[in-house]
Amino acid sequence: MNTVNVSRRRFLQSSAVAGGGLVVGFSLSGCSTSDLPLPVAEAEGAWTANAFVQILLDNTVRFYTARAEMGQGVTTGLATLLGEELDVNPLDMDVRLASAHEDYNNPLFGMQGTGGSSSTRAHFLPMRQAGANTRMLILQAAAGDLGAEVGVLSTDNGHVVHAGQRYPYADFIESASLLTIAADAPLKPADEFQYIGRESQRVDAIAKSTGTADFGLDIDIPDLHYAVVVRSPVAGAKKVAADTAAARVMPGVTDIVEVASGVAVVAESFWQATQAASKVQVEWEETDLSRVDTATLRADYAAALDAGEGVEGPDEGDVQAAFAAASTIREADYWAPLLSHSPMEPMNAVVRIQGDEADVWTGIQFPFAVAGLVSRMADIPAENVRFHQTYLGGGFGRRGTITHLAEAADVARQTGKPIQLVWTREDDIRQGPFRPASLMRIKAGVDESGQLIAWDTARAGANISPDTFRTLLPAMYPWLGDFLVEGVANASELFFAHFSTDGSSTEGLFEDYDQGNTRVTHMTVDHGLPLTFWRAVGHSYTAFAKESMIDEIAQAAGIDEVVFRLQNTQSSPRRQNVIRIAGERMAQMTVPEGHHLGMAMHHSFSTDVAEIAEVSVEDGQIRVHKVTCVVDCGQAVNPDIVRSQMEGGIIYGLTAALYGDLNLESGAVKESNFHDYRMLRMNESPDIEVIIVDSGTEPTGVGEPGLPPIAPAVANAVYKATGQRLRSLPLRLV
Repeated sequence: MNTVNVSRRRFLQSSAVAGGGLVVGFSLSGCSTSDLPLPVAEAEGAWTANAFVQILLDNTVRFYTARAEMGQGVTTGLATLLGEELDVNPLDMDVRLASAHEDYNNPLFGMQGTGGSSSTRAHFLPMRQAGANTRMLILQAAAGDLGAEVGVLSTDNGHVVHAGQRYPYADFIESASLLTIAADAPLKPADEFQYIGRESQRVDAIAKSTGTADFGLDIDIPDLHYAVVVRSPVAGAKKVAADTAAARVMPGVTDIVEVASGVAVVAESFWQATQAASKVQVEWEETDLSRVDTATLRADYAAALDAGEGVEGPDEGDVQAAFAAASTIREADYWAPLLSHSPMEPMNAVVRIQGDEADVWTGIQFPFAVAGLVSRMADIPAENVRFHQTYLGGGFGRRGTITHLAEAADVARQTGKPIQLVWTREDDIRQGPFRPASLMRIKAGVDESGQLIAWDTARAGANISPDTFRTLLPAMYPWLGDFLVEGVANASELFFAHFSTDGSSTEGLFEDYDQGNTRVTHMTVDHGLPLTFWRAVGHSYTAFAKESMIDEIAQAAGIDEVVFRLQNTQSSPRRQNVIRIAGERMAQMTVPEGHHLGMAMHHSFSTDVAEIAEVSVEDGQIRVHKVTCVVDCGQAVNPDIVRSQMEGGIIYGLTAALYGDLNLESGAVKESNFHDYRMLRMNESPDIEVIIVDSGTEPTGVGEPGLPPIAPAVANAVYKATGQRLRSLPLRLV
């Protein structure tokens, strides 16, 4: 597990500010050398304890959260960590979304970004230490002002308590500005926690329930114009010719300009822009992708698996010898299709360029990329780009991409107008970027005792990393020419195709069980589709293959599914514990006639999850009635948020398991909106029970681990109901 140490040296860097306050620099990495000013907007007379915390004269504690809030509850979680050690109720804080600054870098990424279920596990110690050190400075200041020893003082929700009197922290900020602490303040033991581990209201609940929270689509500034882009049906195809005459005379249209992805129509309202865009006629080039459909995709993947030539991943023991000794062997292929992220809020960005300065409003998972990208697109200094983070209406990896921001900056530069560029739902579903399709082949063998002794797995499909390089390099290095950007991306494609596996392609296929003899192979087959991370990344499809095979090989060996999993996870007590608890709950369940229970377990983002799906099959239709989820994510900072994230992951995963399917025809995605790219509906949603197991460790991932086990749990239940092994997603009976 990754842990982060906070450097006192960086924390104690300070400089005097007006109003008797103090700025104490604090970097999550503990080693910032930035010459930039602290990223908080100093309130007059306030004490800025670090890049995250201000104490105002009215005793308000203002907290700037450096991670993007896209519904996962990260603002509440991080405020809880800080508030626990600062001794301030998180619900009493003024919580704000931080801008971009290197002191906000995610310690697990080395850049400012939110993803990979990393926020709580990466910040569990640093945010607590920031709170503890700030509280200690306040106590030292109070001791001097009150003529008392620090040891006789206590704190209570933003107040110093002495001799029965309560004094607001704000009373001591002037004295605190003159002090430093000799070492990091001690952290509370777990048995003294007031907020960590307890359920509470989310800090953003009122703003979101009253409509006062600002999402990207809510931004409204003077003279704002709206842009939509006419795009090729085949992702990535370039424009050959365009007829814009009919669009130019439509009501409200002010500009029509070319961008890298097509033709941008600008109007006084979004509706006017979309209506005018429908009148633009474009001739697109034919690409290699234009000749690809879904059947082609799958056939090419199967041919690659049959050829058996790929990049070797983990290779342990002697797989062939183990198969020779195995008493039971099973082999099967598993298919996972292209998927869209489809966040509730469409992709959007507002860019206003004034001279050599720019303002940007958007909800994005990687703020570090904003300044460099806008600098590149608008030809202005990166330091003159001001970023205003908004709430994100769902992320799922989609808001880790920045194409929409590049387009908005380009249109704003060309038109000289403040621009809100919006991807329509159709744009998002048809143009991607997508979760890659995958074809996986697993061969497993067990000995006579039921021990898994051989595991040979291969995956064919495209890699995510090259598209990541292609997208982020221009933002990270604005001076890098387009030729070099494409060169690096192409080099990475060759690298992952011939020399090393892309970790996100095969993660989750082989790590969870004690099979001993393991071989992993990856066959890169890339048709040029734009790809990016999807919720749970590779685990979103590898868990389906792996847990389906585990169930099948256990059944073939005549061993109970729970017993088999316990027998083959002895190296991981945490994993065994969630399996055992799930198994006990499964044994206690009484289900109606025609209902069947399926189980799956998966480890992802340092978290272990076991899920039980109660399923019925009527008239060929699969219905999931209840899901029981057992999760060990270490210390649950807020149990209610943990439950919410498990529930959300299960619903999102069920949508993919039962309906998720994008189909190509001549390179173009056939689906366009929610009428043909179905979401799970409220009347189809199962009851969900979440059992949180506290293993006594620091927090691990929560946002994504609930998703991977649900598809195989449902598939394993369907087998019990019908005798059919469903090996393709979405799950459909034949």
